[in-house]
Amino acid sequence: MRPTVEDFMGPEWRAIQRCKTPYQVQRFLNSLPYNAEKRGETLRSFRGVIRTGTAHCLEGALSAAVMLEQHGYPVMFLDMESKDRLDHVVFLFKQGGLWGTVARSRDPGLHGRRPVFRTVRAIVDSYFDPFIDHTGRITAYGVGTLKELGDYDWRLGDGDLWRVERYFNEIPHKRFVSSDSRFEHWHRRYEAFKKRHPDRRPTYFTDKRKWFPGYPKGR
Repeated sequence: MRPTVEDFMGPEWRAIQRCKTPYQVQRFLNSLPYNAEKRGETLRSFRGVIRTGTAHCLEGALSAAVMLEQHGYPVMFLDMESKDRLDHVVFLFKQGGLWGTVARSRDPGLHGRRPVFRTVRAIVDSYFDPFIDHTGRITAYGVGTLKELGDYDWRLGDGDLWRVERYFNEIPHKRFVSSDSRFEHWHRRYEAFKKRHPDRRPTYFTDKRKWFPGYPKGR
């Protein structure tokens, strides 16, 4: 059930009031240190993200959903499956009839997208090249709303939300068909880049105008 103002703690509500649009939420998530889970795996709710001041991919998507739900956006997520089983989950929204996303990642190319895409598949395609690293390649995608979880408190619950992770693993996915030559081109480029810059992440992609501005630069 959608929380009301009385359900939020002061810092949580202040963050929600500062972030009324997908772009503002993206900027907020970008300002948080990435949760590298150095002390073990975590999957925190929005409450946990505000309390700790960090977020990883799925924590960022859940936080975006909680914040934007308070401003009238439907709760919707896009899960992208990879051949190495390292999925990427983003918050999915529609604005002016076009699709966009809000997202958090270690990689600059996997953050949010402006609402300029006519189809969800087109958004997935925009993530395909930046997704490629030593082992990653998008193979399928699915859209979910978490409604199937009923009264499970993924918004403000304490503890780790492993049920949410299982949910995204289990929802129906559509196969994402892609060109092997395209994959091999970007894979070669990634491998060459990492040999030259082992401590940096690439930002050499050609369609960055579709990314939300202010994405964290590769380091």
